[in-house]
Amino acid sequence: MKLERTKVKSIDEIREEMIETVTGSKSDIFRISEQCRKDYKSLTNELAEIKETMTQLVEEEQQLQVQVDQARDSLSEVSKNFKNFTENEIREAYERAHQLQMDLSINWQFKKQLLEKSNDLEQRLLSVNETIDRAEQLLSQFSVVMNYLQSDLKYFGEAYEHAKAKQDFGLKIIEAQEEERKRLSREIHDGPAQMLANVIVRSDLIERVYRENGADAAFSEINSFKKMVRSALYEVRRIIYDLRPMALDDLGLVPTLRKYLRTIEEYHNHSQIQFENIGLELRLPPKYEVALFRMIQESVQNALKHANARQIKVRLEISHTAVSVSIKDNGVGFDLNQKKPESFGIIGMKERVELLNGEITFDSKIGKGTSVFIRVPLIN
Repeated sequence: MKLERTKVKSIDEIREEMIETVTGSKSDIFRISEQCRKDYKSLTNELAEIKETMTQLVEEEQQLQVQVDQARDSLSEVSKNFKNFTENEIREAYERAHQLQMDLSINWQFKKQLLEKSNDLEQRLLSVNETIDRAEQLLSQFSVVMNYLQSDLKYFGEAYEHAKAKQDFGLKIIEAQEEERKRLSREIHDGPAQMLANVIVRSDLIERVYRENGADAAFSEINSFKKMVRSALYEVRRIIYDLRPMALDDLGLVPTLRKYLRTIEEYHNHSQIQFENIGLELRLPPKYEVALFRMIQESVQNALKHANARQIKVRLEISHTAVSVSIKDNGVGFDLNQKKPESFGIIGMKERVELLNGEITFDSKIGKGTSVFIRVPLIN
């Protein structure tokens, strides 16, 4: 009896700690949600201001274009009747045409910059809105968890028998999450963070180059600067895609896979990735699209990172009753009989396909590449 009381006490202590942890996490997520809402409002206002400025620039452009056309007509008249104009009149006509053309060019450049900034703000708004939605989902899930933790203790006897297994599973999840956080931290630090630091340095350099070497050298630096900014933007978009492509919710599995694999192929320019959809291009329930996308993503990333594959073929077939996927690569392969307890990627793929009542098989040999086959039945 004393041993049983000790068990109950331990479970109760664990339960109280979990309630405290969940309560703290819920508060953190609520703060994140509120901050995201403030950011969303701020970004929305900034985007509205940019669009208003864009409207003004378009009107200004139209006026400038009319003036440029008039100036060109004047220059044409001067050229035809050169002797009928004084030297000052000729010079003023040329200078006015040149100044108007410069004003129009500046208008175009400013409008282009605002358009790029507008596109970036729209992407950020989508990301912030997705974070808000996710936070609301988590807050709802926290309420379910709290109700469970605060319920009567009469079911804790059965729960205790399975506690060890659940603890092991929870530790695996936490470990996998920590590994994912480390990976994201490294990618952001080594990629966009470094590039943006270089952008700041290069932006200061452009002014100095212009003063010391003139406009041509400055334009050359600007072109190099633009390439660097594009690279940073590409890295950010790639990381966002790895987290969750927003197109998956909007367009569905097939278009998102096509775009994602093309993006990954561009990033890993030493590898060729072929995608073939031989079935229907149907929208599937969200749980199917997310799970299938993640399994294909994991297989492709394994082929690139661990198998050093130079060629990857992804084949998808969607019918009204099932989805079949094959991912084949020509990488180094691995021994199927050699188990790796740290391979959370493969474990996660198996768990995902099991939740959908599907099947997944692996076929690989050392030096002969790897093939992954997935089949998931569709339940109407």
